[in-house]
Amino acid sequence: MKRRYKDTFLGAIVLTLFLVGCNNILDEEPRSIYEPGFFATEKGIDGGITSLYAHLRYIYGQAYYYNTCLTGTDEATYAQSADQNFKVMDLTGQGEITSTSSRADVLWGTAFSNINTASGIIENATAIGTISNSLIAEARFFRAFDYFLLVQTFGGVPLDLGAGELRFNTNPVRTSTRNTVPEVYTKAIFPDLLTAVNDLPETGRVTGGVTKTLARLYLAKAYLTYAWWLENPNNIPTYPETSRTDPDGHDAQWYFQQAYDVAAEAIDNPGPFALQDTYYDVNLAQNDRNNEILLYADHTEASEFYNGGSLTYGSGGAPDNFAVWMMTWNYTTIQSAADPDWNRVISSVQREASQHLGRPWTRMAPPIGVIEDTFGDKTNDSRYDGTFTTVYRGNWPKGGAEEEFVYNANNMKVYPGEPILTFLDEEPATPIDYSNSIYKSNIGAGVLPGRADFVISPRGISRIVYPGLWKLGVYRTDNGDGLGQPNAASTRPFNIAKFSELYFIAAEAAVKGAATQGGKSARELINVIRARAGKWRWDNNGNAAKVEDHSAAMMAATPATITIDYILDERSREYYAEGYRWYDLIRTQKWTDLASTYEIAGSNFGDHTPETFTRDIQPHHYLRPIPQGQLDGLEMTEAEKAAYQNPGY
Repeated sequence: MKRRYKDTFLGAIVLTLFLVGCNNILDEEPRSIYEPGFFATEKGIDGGITSLYAHLRYIYGQAYYYNTCLTGTDEATYAQSADQNFKVMDLTGQGEITSTSSRADVLWGTAFSNINTASGIIENATAIGTISNSLIAEARFFRAFDYFLLVQTFGGVPLDLGAGELRFNTNPVRTSTRNTVPEVYTKAIFPDLLTAVNDLPETGRVTGGVTKTLARLYLAKAYLTYAWWLENPNNIPTYPETSRTDPDGHDAQWYFQQAYDVAAEAIDNPGPFALQDTYYDVNLAQNDRNNEILLYADHTEASEFYNGGSLTYGSGGAPDNFAVWMMTWNYTTIQSAADPDWNRVISSVQREASQHLGRPWTRMAPPIGVIEDTFGDKTNDSRYDGTFTTVYRGNWPKGGAEEEFVYNANNMKVYPGEPILTFLDEEPATPIDYSNSIYKSNIGAGVLPGRADFVISPRGISRIVYPGLWKLGVYRTDNGDGLGQPNAASTRPFNIAKFSELYFIAAEAAVKGAATQGGKSARELINVIRARAGKWRWDNNGNAAKVEDHSAAMMAATPATITIDYILDERSREYYAEGYRWYDLIRTQKWTDLASTYEIAGSNFGDHTPETFTRDIQPHHYLRPIPQGQLDGLEMTEAEKAAYQNPGY
């Protein structure tokens, strides 16, 4: 994929807003140009609000931003087909993160234009006088939302885009001054979110619209993140340099308590939101937009206009939702035989637009520790089964092949819908035969006695063959009896915020010393999530009903004393590969502790020998570099540009 650069200058009004909105969400009218005066009309405010939702697609589901959130953490490393966009993020000597190689430019370029649009809405809506406070609160939420992403990623960022702090700017400017982290939180994020909590409705104005519960989630999360920043347990540097003191005179403990109280309030007053009964249901494509999801970047298969992209071929760029391609290995290389002598082979698992399969890119891979440690309990805990595709089943008839069955491992017959390749849950008692001297797995998978499916054990996971990512997998209802449109980007919404995270935020704040309410200790909060994880209604990879309740075992296994490390383990089990991890590790300053080393086998088929890799995670890596396109657009001296850039880059 070619890398696409987009230079954006702070303070420039966005003249082109792509108002490709969400099916059944917003009534949209395509408009190529927004003049500043357009925001002074009710129609302009409506169009601007629509664009705030549409901008989510340019961040979430965008694979290169997705990569920056995961590669280099304990959740992901680069895979066999990765280019430098992915390798540099791994910090294992495959290249350096620089102002030109960091793909955090995706966020920088998108967020500031959206912030300016939000400011335009807020200023003009007040002047119009007929716009409801709840509608203005939607703009306030999104302005805070973008600033929160920016301050976590880059440190202090500009509040003045050219017309004054938090003012709508209509003139391109070529100078910029960064505010400090405390200023961004206390002047922008907290005030906007507090107003949003007060003015937003419990039930969204439109399907997928922002709500009071969503605003509380982000307010609690912002309080939590800022509290960690004030505490700074590992002395990680900040930029622009400033003392770790709060302008309002509060200490870290005060903010931890606020985080707990706001999250607890949201749990007690959820409005229309709740936890799904099972973890499987949270991410099941047929159950998208369920009431556990507080915010998503929406897509649809019903219309290219409302989807924001082609329904037949993915562009490999925003606003497509193509993140899941990155952690999908090329399973289409799997071959089975059409005759017992293996003189003719066919592709027995073909590319299909289904949640278990999809379009392979092999850019990111899970380290072995994810399979062995993060998801160590695969019997009681349903989240491993509800996260990965571990069984690849024959689907050759959908591609037009007429064979009734194929020959597979041990030269045994496999029929359509039966397993061709299985990633085992644990190391088998009988060693796997990977020799392939008799059995002809072309991808280097092994055999076990009596099994018709080829197998790979957890310690055989490599950069080229690994379990796929079911939870984000594509889904279409228009496949008919065939393979559908597997080359198109996903038409599923990309989930951004979930009701379940309120339990984690409150638990984390409690571990950090917040006074707790009855029934909401850290352990009790975490056990709500773990109890749900113990409830099964379907064996995803077994493709069969499985009605079992292991809630008691899950809760009993929870430690009596909850630590930050344990909360991070639970967060990874709950949100694996959804884009949370880098932010979790930098917030808690646990990145070095948890992700400095990992194991994985090599990049060739048949390589099942794990290697240990060491990451060189430096303190300055806790911030991403300011994108080079931004620096190039500034009419400032080289010394001023150097001072604008984060140290270490």
